[in-house]
Amino acid sequence: MDCVFCNIISGAIPAKKVYEDELLVAFHDVNPQTSVHVLAVPKEHIASAAVVGTSHKDLMGHLWTVIPVLAGQLGIADGFRVVTNSGESAGQTVPHLHFHLQSPK
Repeated sequence: MDCVFCNIISGAIPAKKVYEDELLVAFHDVNPQTSVHVLAVPKEHIASAAVVGTSHKDLMGHLWTVIPVLAGQLGIADGFRVVTNSGESAGQTVPHLHFHLQSPK
């Protein structure tokens, strides 16, 4: 599989990482849409939100506990948004589940 996010996770492609643990990696988006734009990506290759199942509940719970910590570290805890696109028609450009953590502006 030739997945850009899997290659970032493995270290084959460099990224400006802001967080990493055994389940997740977060790094600055190379094409930021706001002043702070970080992608939080599960290390497990999951194609999109459409295929998240009960076997992913611990991973998803972990992700949602890490996001506010990241927001604090990035200085946007007072206001941020989290977005995921599911499927090409919804704007998903990389077929690996990821969450955009962004400042409002």
